Amino acid sequence: MQGRFLWLLSAGLMASAAQAQTDDAARRFGTLGGITQVSLSPDGQRIAFVAPNKGQANDLFVVEIADGAAPRRILRASGDPEMLQWCRWATDARIVCQIGGRQKLGDTIFGFTSLLGVDATGGNVKTLSTRRSDKALSFDFRGGSIIDWQPGPANSVLVMRSYVPEANRYSASLITKDEEGMGVDLMDVTAGSAKPVEKPRRDAREYITDGKGKVRIMGTQPMEGRTGNLSSVVRYLFKPANGGDWQSLSSFDILSREGFDPWAIDAATNRAIGFGKIDGRQAVLAVNLDGTGKGETLYRHPEVDVDDLVRVGRDQRVVGVTYATDRRQMVTTDPNVAAMAKSLSRALGGRDVYFIDASADESQWLVWAGSDVDPGRYYRYTPAAKQLRPLLDERPLLAGQTLSPVKAVRYPAADGTMIPGYLTLPPGRTDAKGLAAIVMPHGGPSTRDEWGFDWLAQYFAHSGFAVVQPNYRGSSGYGDQWYQNNGFQSWKTAIGDVTDAGRWILSEGADPAKLSIVGWSYGGYAALQSGVLAPDLFKSIVAIAPVTDLGKMKDESARYISGTITRDFIGSGPHIREGSPAQNAGRIQAPVLMFHGTLDQNVDIDQARIMRGALTGAGRKVELIEYPGLAHNLNDSDARAAMLARITQFLPH
Repeated sequence: MQGRFLWLLSAGLMASAAQAQTDDAARRFGTLGGITQVSLSPDGQRIAFVAPNKGQANDLFVVEIADGAAPRRILRASGDPEMLQWCRWATDARIVCQIGGRQKLGDTIFGFTSLLGVDATGGNVKTLSTRRSDKALSFDFRGGSIIDWQPGPANSVLVMRSYVPEANRYSASLITKDEEGMGVDLMDVTAGSAKPVEKPRRDAREYITDGKGKVRIMGTQPMEGRTGNLSSVVRYLFKPANGGDWQSLSSFDILSREGFDPWAIDAATNRAIGFGKIDGRQAVLAVNLDGTGKGETLYRHPEVDVDDLVRVGRDQRVVGVTYATDRRQMVTTDPNVAAMAKSLSRALGGRDVYFIDASADESQWLVWAGSDVDPGRYYRYTPAAKQLRPLLDERPLLAGQTLSPVKAVRYPAADGTMIPGYLTLPPGRTDAKGLAAIVMPHGGPSTRDEWGFDWLAQYFAHSGFAVVQPNYRGSSGYGDQWYQNNGFQSWKTAIGDVTDAGRWILSEGADPAKLSIVGWSYGGYAALQSGVLAPDLFKSIVAIAPVTDLGKMKDESARYISGTITRDFIGSGPHIREGSPAQNAGRIQAPVLMFHGTLDQNVDIDQARIMRGALTGAGRKVELIEYPGLAHNLNDSDARAAMLARITQFLPH
């Protein structure tokens, strides 16, 4: 069956005539992963998976997990503008999908989502999100989400959906609807009928259930006064186990990450499980849902943030936590899950193993395994039979391709601080002596790089470059002291660490005439600002979807209801000018190559255009390649392949 799957996916990703003219390696590495998302049917006998098609289109396939079975496409999203975000089995006969996309209205780019149901055999497609009529008095592009997959009644799910007020503007009828905001409905996934469970609230942003059909927590995020902007503080309320009114649970500040952020509920102990800070680092906490506010620390790490929960089963119960040091680690409280993870990793050569889904009776498990030199594969595991059946390869075009091991490294910053990062060398190389090199700072900046497969780093290593990925100060994952005031407000420290990564790889023997820097999003900002801070260090600069003018970005954010949050994140002061590459373009000496999608909601394309104008005005060499209709991640195989080929031509090597 595996061969049949891989044939279908490869056929669906055949290069166009124009793409075939690009470098073969750029095509293989730049082509989107063959699998976007996978789920296992409740009976454990079929999988549904989303796979990319031409351009931004993608498809939903269903296939029996049996020898000789062929995948059947049951749904397609055109990519213009809608795309399948995820699809999951609600019952053995019915699948629920979320579609989403972006559209530009005037100067503003709006994102939208919608839920729909489809039969596992195809057909009977029904919209599950709230339908809008011509009587609607406002807009709400949030289609909602499934918050409980097994609430009790057969064929039903709990859906969080948005509502807008309506009035009859075209007749004398007095019939109106004043419901507004996010509410919760019990929905029949076949008929599309719904029964209200929680009335909509204008300030509601999320609801959390106990995994057994009972809504226990609501998160609210009000507007700040009359600004029309969302507050950075989310306030959480809970309902007692035996019912009653909403009561205060906690608050959580999105910017400072102070407070308690609930993610799940342990119905057996009547506690909320989530995240809060202990000594400046994120830890997993449990808080009683009884009004006392009492709780305990479930897990903390002395060096890094604990940043995710391990959740399994259709009830998504919590069985552990994960965190990343040099590699991601998993700590589980369920002995059966722990034993499965350990035995599977051992059987798969030490690869990282993640539990993706399970059958209703948990006799069958859908797992993913991968490593730095393996993009990953999906398997079905049957514990009783100790049978591990391969299903789908993550990147079939890289099958048989020799990839490069990723090594955790530490290098000294100018002030002596040791900066963690990762080094990827060309296949077969054990050192960087004489090599062309690339410093590749991550985006965010509130994120970090981790050990594992990275298509960009692997492509550049395959092309002969030594690649350094620094987790500079300003990265998340290492606690408050490391994060400082984020990578914009603390740009001198963050960019100093990035440039020191370049100096370090030169000390390891890389060719100083062939040192470049490549970054995406904040990484693109870091690449450009490194050219400002250390004009003679990098010989070429590549910035993909970069932030270039902090003041302009604050102005642009005013279009959106999250504008105040963005404004406060960027801050005010001298760093707005000093930390903006476009305001200091004259200091940049290296040639600059930029790429940007015209439908980028994260970083407006005007940021790249402003930078191009500033560099041109300063007499510097600059090229901007625009991708019409693409968003921040340039989610198009042809575009990515062409981008990789152009970058390779541009970099000294």
